[in-house]
Amino acid sequence: MSESKLPISEKLKVIESETLYKTDKWWSAIALVESFGRKQIAFYVWLNKDGKWKRNQKYTIHNKGEWTQIKEIVEKFILKLV
Repeated sequence: MSESKLPISEKLKVIESETLYKTDKWWSAIALVESFGRKQIAFYVWLNKDGKWKRNQKYTIHNKGEWTQIKEIVEKFILKLV
């Protein structure tokens, strides 16, 4: 999928990003960003309103321990999707 410039605040430095899903109305992506000198991973969801992308949701992962906890719970629940 071709990458467009993410509609993220100018206060954040986007180091790397990947779009997960993009339609005319919805856009979701994961970005490695730098905020106030600290790196973090953010999961974004935007909604296109009147031709402008507005952030609908944002979830930030600050460290490896936090990710490990999230990953363990998601992996437990993923088994129940089948």
